[in-house]
Amino acid sequence: MEGKRLEYRGEEALKELEKFTAKADEVQENILKEIIARNCETEYLKKYMEGSKDVLEFKQRVPVITYKHIYPYIQRIANGEDSSLISGHPITEMLCSSGTSGGEPKMMPSIAEDLNRRTFLYNLIMPIMNQYIPGLDEGKAMYLYFVKAEMSTPGDLPSRTVLTSYYKSKNFRCRALDAFNDFTSPNQAILCTDSKQSMYCQLLAGLVHRHQVLRIGAVFASALLRAISFLQRHWVDLCNDIRTGHLNSSITDPECRSSMSIILSSPNPRLADEIEEICICPSWKGILPRLWPRAKYIEAVITGSMAQYIPSLESYSGGKLPLICTMYASSECYFGVNMKPLCDPADVAFTLLPNMCYFEFIPLGENGTLLKDVDEEEEVPKEKLVDLVHVRLGCYYELVVTTFAGLYRYRIGDVLQVTGFHNRAPQFRFICRRNVVLSIEEDKTNEDDLHRSITMAKKLLEPYNALLVEYTSYADTSSLPGHYVLYWEITEYISADNSPTPLDPKVLEECCITVEEQLDYTYRRCRTQDKSIGPLEIKLVQPGTFEGLMDLFISQGGSINQYKTPRCIKSGNALKLLNSNVKASFFSPRYPLWTP
Repeated sequence: MEGKRLEYRGEEALKELEKFTAKADEVQENILKEIIARNCETEYLKKYMEGSKDVLEFKQRVPVITYKHIYPYIQRIANGEDSSLISGHPITEMLCSSGTSGGEPKMMPSIAEDLNRRTFLYNLIMPIMNQYIPGLDEGKAMYLYFVKAEMSTPGDLPSRTVLTSYYKSKNFRCRALDAFNDFTSPNQAILCTDSKQSMYCQLLAGLVHRHQVLRIGAVFASALLRAISFLQRHWVDLCNDIRTGHLNSSITDPECRSSMSIILSSPNPRLADEIEEICICPSWKGILPRLWPRAKYIEAVITGSMAQYIPSLESYSGGKLPLICTMYASSECYFGVNMKPLCDPADVAFTLLPNMCYFEFIPLGENGTLLKDVDEEEEVPKEKLVDLVHVRLGCYYELVVTTFAGLYRYRIGDVLQVTGFHNRAPQFRFICRRNVVLSIEEDKTNEDDLHRSITMAKKLLEPYNALLVEYTSYADTSSLPGHYVLYWEITEYISADNSPTPLDPKVLEECCITVEEQLDYTYRRCRTQDKSIGPLEIKLVQPGTFEGLMDLFISQGGSINQYKTPRCIKSGNALKLLNSNVKASFFSPRYPLWTP
């Protein structure tokens, strides 16, 4: 991408967006031609195209793949072989996935200019937001960003998360002074690899600047909720730091201490008293606008598996702050932006930017029906793919990308639905990940099925002033018949008379059957007719269990920025942690309804 495009901001950035989307077909054709021209001599493409640069031959000969097909090439490059195995440009780093979507972390190749594409997308966010919310240049953004300690591959390539790569880049660290991107967190705190010290300093900076904060956010909703939980445990220490003007001795990172000494320039007992008066209240409903009274919205990923955090965020915001999801991205590639950021969270759709990569789509259904007839590892006929400008409104697709860095017709694993178009570029709603499923026999329950079912069941908790804050699942086949297990962490809020409303065990049993009633025809047939699946079980876990689960995955190489609670547990250590914190179990009391 031309360096000039990094300079596009404000109206210029929006004009560039309009230009790309108005000519989406032309842009996409040129992107594919450029990728092939650059990489046609690579070992991977020569195997299929024998040096040809013809676009039609690419579509006829190059197969649709998953990670296992490209992994041997990536591993060879990681071990020191030349980038020309898959890329005509030098691969400068390997970007690690979160390691929680499909189990093991994946390494994604990245070239130097990929950073420009990511920056281009970031530069679109504020111009879009300014169309809907004025005055965002009159204060600060409290965004909680984190890095992960990076490693090196045997071939001496940096191996790190995509967000760590971006935050450590000159594009972020040396960004021009911009009133629209004035963060409360100093770079030194963001770049601290000790997540607890980083969190402490970033929250402290946000509290010091509480009357200037206009936006609150994190990359994922789960990270923001983790920050709120951290604040609940540490607000006394944070207030003490503000009151005395001295940073807590537990913060030992020299860069953090140096940067925070500037923010804590003098004692401020009045500010500390204000914060203490707010945090000492037994109920933290509406805590965010009370602590940051000028905040206009909350920004985080709230689609897909993150959607289940919406009730918690709405509770902490008192329903006063809109929840905004601005962009769609992954370790493989950045994809698109939300052109209507103030929409209802359930209606979030992303306009795919045709200059990011070459997009193709595997059809999965139409007319509002999602068909799951393409298994994750099943070979996809090449002629079945649809390009960007030929997707159809209302239809479901699985996303496939070809990138400049050496991924060719690579299945991302995301299921999307077309909701509209911006000029000629389609807009998609994220539905689910294809590879997150529970299965005992013939049943196949994906992430979206599970989320919809649990969304219905958790409504039964509302009369008891209780809130489901986190969940995951497991297909237990240790006994016959096997059955679904849901691990739930529930918060019981204090009522007006300061006493919790007791949660009747029968309510949890009804939650079990409500989940089952919402699952698909095949599951209910297996449960009711075939008796090949046993009653669904909900295991209630102790408060803080899912934070412990997050700590476990982070200790194994995951990133706090990219962490998403796995909706299906496959790790033995994770299962052991969950089971060690179970305080009660409940089973479905009857068979779900099923009609032949």
